[in-house]
Amino acid sequence: MTITSKKLRRKIWLFVILAVLLAACLAAVIYLRPYEPDERAAQAMQSGGGITVTDAEKWMIFEKTAGTDQTAPGIVFYPGGLVKPESYAPLARELALRGYRTVIVRMPLNLAVLGGGRAEEVLAEDSGRGFVIGGHSLGGVMAARYAAAHPQQLQGVFMLAAYADSKGSLKDKGLPVLSLTGTEDSVLNKESWEAGRSNLPADAVIETIPGGNHAQFGSYGFQKGDHPAAISVQEQTVKTADAIANWLAETAESTR
Repeated sequence: MTITSKKLRRKIWLFVILAVLLAACLAAVIYLRPYEPDERAAQAMQSGGGITVTDAEKWMIFEKTAGTDQTAPGIVFYPGGLVKPESYAPLARELALRGYRTVIVRMPLNLAVLGGGRAEEVLAEDSGRGFVIGGHSLGGVMAARYAAAHPQQLQGVFMLAAYADSKGSLKDKGLPVLSLTGTEDSVLNKESWEAGRSNLPADAVIETIPGGNHAQFGSYGFQKGDHPAAISVQEQTVKTADAIANWLAETAESTR
């Protein structure tokens, strides 16, 4: 083989490697493209109406402008996978209106699996308050995992269209648990959800929102693979906030 042909082969291989790398990067960009918050979520990100919104580098805080009751638990919220955190602003706002300081945590590449421990900083930032943790979809799975590893730091766990896997088993952690799903949800893996019930305490509260789907736990439009909801996104948001608030109130009452 001549020197010229060797150089040509090297150039061809270099071109092939660069083409493969470019294709891989393009595929990653497409696959990791997050769901964007809709206009309703953008409006909920604005302070006003008795709610102050603090949009910080690591999280977003929603609380009553007049100040929240320090005896009420704060809420740490993990967003769903590949969903921008602002998409949960309407839900966080509803929870803040009910008196619960709510912190939506930003995740690396919008994937809670890459930032499962980020609740730690939130809890340290407001160490004088008790907290519950929860999340949507993948965020709920990772919230359960964090709670399972740090039960002494929390007062409860809630999961929206999510489940506790073996790494997030809450069965013997002594924490109140709420599991909330929608009847029209066709994104949630039902087999994993059913299997995950064995990882919940016997007194876990399991509720369903009639007509609710997967995506409307947030506010980012329709999600691929989901069924259309039979109720509006506003109605599902309010029902979700009511369910969480009622669960928190019942939990507080039972511990008195």
